[in-house]
Amino acid sequence: MKMRIPESCAECLYERQKNKTNNAEYLAEIKRLLDNRKETDTSPYMVYLFNKVHLKYFGESADYSAIKKQYNDLVLSMEDRLRREINSAEDPLAKAMIMSRIGNYIDFGAMNSIDSDEFLGLFSNTKMRKDDVRTYEAFLRECRNAKTFLLICDNCGEIVLDKLMLEQLKKRFPQLTVTAMVRGGDVLNDAAAEDARYVGLDAVAEIVSNGTAIAGTICEMLPDNAKKVLDDSDVILAKGQGNYESMSGQGRHIFYEFLCKCELFTTRFNVPKLTGMFIEEN
Repeated sequence: MKMRIPESCAECLYERQKNKTNNAEYLAEIKRLLDNRKETDTSPYMVYLFNKVHLKYFGESADYSAIKKQYNDLVLSMEDRLRREINSAEDPLAKAMIMSRIGNYIDFGAMNSIDSDEFLGLFSNTKMRKDDVRTYEAFLRECRNAKTFLLICDNCGEIVLDKLMLEQLKKRFPQLTVTAMVRGGDVLNDAAAEDARYVGLDAVAEIVSNGTAIAGTICEMLPDNAKKVLDDSDVILAKGQGNYESMSGQGRHIFYEFLCKCELFTTRFNVPKLTGMFIEEN
């Protein structure tokens, strides 16, 4: 079986910890975790383990609450304008899905730096590519015959655009019961339940927690209620690299949307940085 964390990715994970501290004992523990990683381990799981070691040495991790509010507020300030643009589109759901994917830019885990101007600039192109359209058509077919839909969320700011997408999804497929899964605790700028409520995501979806402060979705770590939602959902859309890393290759039928923000993903999909992906895994 191929390692889910290749050596280049392990080196990047280690360098990110080195950039935080020069504490030799801490870094030695991080290196041991990476050196002893299993073939099935993923980057989100390793960072979850790193955070436990960080807590032991330094106490709580950095507080991202101000950053989360900053980007939620930024995208909320754009909400009415973007909704009008979506509603006037030839295919409002397609437009909303591309905007939702653009929101995946706001990632303080995968990105070395976040540039608000670069983020806003991505909205200059909200058309689907040919490969997007093929996946979109498959997505529509699945939704047409479905009763339950699960969105697995990623970042703050992004969840405002997810809300706009879910509004269009429910207009197109009013028979769907929609659930949104968020993180079970504070991890980087990922969206937790209070963030989802802050942006009004709870107005378009039932909110369920993955039960853990982890920047991904590991099925074995889900609480029973979240696992049941996952198992019972007819259509699943997972946002972000962390969800793709932790959920792909598990034998589930899942649609994924994300931007390729690091070398692991640009190499895997052979695309330039910040290319948006919309893929179906059967």
